[in-house]
Amino acid sequence: MTVYTIEITEEAKVDLSFFTAFERKIIVTGIKQQLLHEPLNETKNRKRLRENPIASYELRIGWYRVFYDVVEDTVIVTVVSIGKKENHILYIRNKEVKI
Repeated sequence: MTVYTIEITEEAKVDLSFFTAFERKIIVTGIKQQLLHEPLNETKNRKRLRENPIASYELRIGWYRVFYDVVEDTVIVTVVSIGKKENHILYIRNKEVKI
C-alpha cells in the first residue's frame, strides 16, 4: 500500500490557527488517518468536488472540512484549506465561504 506525503500549505496553517488546540488535534489526527493511504478513494468522509476555486477533494471530519489536492505522480497530498461547517454554511477563518 502506497503511503502519501502530506503537505500543509501556509494558508491552511493559518486556517488551523482559528481553531482551539483540541479542535486542531482532532483535525490533524483525522488528516493523518484518512489521507496517508488512498486519498483518492471516495468514502463517506472523502469525496471529489466539482470544479471550484479551493481544491479538488474534501475530507469531512465531523463539523470540520479539509480541502486538499493530490499529485499522484509524486504521491503527495496537499492540504490547501480547512474550515468548519455549521447549519449547511462553510466557514473558513470565521468567514462564510461558498463553493
